[in-house]
Amino acid sequence: MKNLLSTLEPLLARLPVTASVQLPSGERVGPENSAVQLIFRSPKALAALLDGQVGSVGAAIVEGWVEVKGQARDIMAAAAGLLQTDPVQHRPTWLEQTVSKAKSLTMHTLTRDAEQIQFHYDLSDDFYALWLDPRRVYSCAYFKDRGMSLAQAQEAKLDHICKKLRLQPGERFWDIGSGWGGLIFWAAENYGVQAHGITLSRNQFEHVQRQIAEKGLQGRVQVELRDYRQMDGVEPFDKIGSVGMFEHVGSANLPEYFETIHKMLKPGGLALVHGITAGGVSNAELGAGMGDFINRYIFPGGELMHVSRVLHDLGASGLEMLDTENLRPHYALTLWAWSDALESRLDEAQRILAAQHGPEPAARALRAYRLYLSGCAMGFERGWTALHQMLCCKPDGDMRTGVIKGAQSSYPFNREYIYR
Repeated sequence: MKNLLSTLEPLLARLPVTASVQLPSGERVGPENSAVQLIFRSPKALAALLDGQVGSVGAAIVEGWVEVKGQARDIMAAAAGLLQTDPVQHRPTWLEQTVSKAKSLTMHTLTRDAEQIQFHYDLSDDFYALWLDPRRVYSCAYFKDRGMSLAQAQEAKLDHICKKLRLQPGERFWDIGSGWGGLIFWAAENYGVQAHGITLSRNQFEHVQRQIAEKGLQGRVQVELRDYRQMDGVEPFDKIGSVGMFEHVGSANLPEYFETIHKMLKPGGLALVHGITAGGVSNAELGAGMGDFINRYIFPGGELMHVSRVLHDLGASGLEMLDTENLRPHYALTLWAWSDALESRLDEAQRILAAQHGPEPAARALRAYRLYLSGCAMGFERGWTALHQMLCCKPDGDMRTGVIKGAQSSYPFNREYIYR
């Protein structure tokens, strides 16, 4: 025990916030009124703490083996201080890459993708409504002005996407992974497009159906329970958006994802892909157990790729990248806003989840989401993950000479129109 105490004392002392650890025996290390307090009920999780495996400590918190007390920002500052290695610098071996590719193929069948999406997004609509903006936009906001509220920043993001796509009245617009309908409703109501969304979440599908009826947008907005790989028989679209979607596609299926966008986009059309990308060039997930935590409790089957890999497969499909924008700091702000909103309504969140799933599963889910939101906010702040918007076109090949054809489109090849 003395060796354990002598190891813990310097470990806690070097953290950026005051922290204490209470052992299963009841002994305490660190100041009594520390900003972060970890109460261990099982000795197994102590090994993960000493080894800097913060994801494993997080799993122990979710399972109830460890109790954590403190403000979310302080807890995450302590977690970052416990790390012993850079979580994005792992370079996988050939064998690890082979195993990862095989796993990606098996994790992203039509059936498993539907199950994985429903595991996350169908947890509880009322739960998500507690901490998302009124439109339930569950993706990175765009803080044009740092003084914006979350709701204002989400509307700014929706408009930023529509401007980049140069949406015009009457155009057919396809949203791959349309969530609770924020983008398709904004595009239809503000830009006059015919919006077509697809989702694998039954809760989201039913919510959007109700909203279409309430808003009187029948004939202008449509949503389907459909996989992006099952679009046979559907006419190509003028414009395509995909927000927070390719993280669920999987590395092995990314080429097919972009080939589908190419197939479903009219010549000369624009597509915008918005999604989380890896901070490291080689890592498929965050180290120190953080990737395992997210895969187990939040996004089963989720895979992150560096933006260079995403753009490689985008270009290989025949699409031309026109503009790529990194919104990483915006997602840190978004996630802290979500975290703060959830932290302010914990009792209500517990009641909502317990009514649908029972008290103990609700408590586990709530502990997982508290760590997930604040942990991801920290990850975006530190550059462990990023968020890119990639605008591309399907060249129409018209050189207007009738002789030579090439990668041509009506895109202005400047950013001025976006910010006007």
